[in-house]
Amino acid sequence: MSNNGKRLEELQQRSGYTFTNPALLSEAMTHASYANSRQESNERLEFLGDSVLGLVVCHAVYQRLPNALEGELTKIKSAVVSRRICARVANKLRLTEPLILGQGMGDPDGLPRSLAAGVFEAFVGAMYIDGGLGPARRFILANMSAEIELAARSEHQFNFKSQLQQYSQRFLNAAPLYEVLDEKGPDHSKCFEVAVVVDRKQYGSAWGPSKKEAEQKAARAALLALGAIKPGALNEADIY
Repeated sequence: MSNNGKRLEELQQRSGYTFTNPALLSEAMTHASYANSRQESNERLEFLGDSVLGLVVCHAVYQRLPNALEGELTKIKSAVVSRRICARVANKLRLTEPLILGQGMGDPDGLPRSLAAGVFEAFVGAMYIDGGLGPARRFILANMSAEIELAARSEHQFNFKSQLQQYSQRFLNAAPLYEVLDEKGPDHSKCFEVAVVVDRKQYGSAWGPSKKEAEQKAARAALLALGAIKPGALNEADIY
């Protein structure tokens, strides 16, 4: 067995998946700088893997946050499938070790982040073709669940509207309503005063350069008044 063949075997062991069609794995590990044509490189698998990764992460985030709105879900998904995170997972699994590069590309260990992320996506694409969505999904979640959780917590802790929504529904059996009380300034630079009403009780108002920002500030004021968060605290653990 060649050195690269051994690396491919070791990669399958680290990933927990053995390819039925080893040619797919070889294609996933062939960079365009080495292939005879771009069609023979891992670029097409990278394209497919990007979509498979997005689907799996979207589904996981959708299930993880049943009360989150589209905008919040989109931010979390974008953070998880970013080049930075994909490259981190690729480096953890040492996916670039069996990567075949053309002359002048240097050492696989010193490759740019974008290339490592692309190898991860190509590997996912190859796994999807070889074994279907099930194995690809298990692989992605096994290696990215912690990233999904971290991104969800990071986004949630600064989204006071989402926190208030969950708190109100859980403890008050009511949904918060936001009312614009006042606005000032010219059309191109308005400020808005917004108050939040929960279960027919209005909490302190807040000003912001946009309605959305004023609503976030009003939601935070309501959470403080309800004792749902501590002054100065932002963490999800301080709720409930």
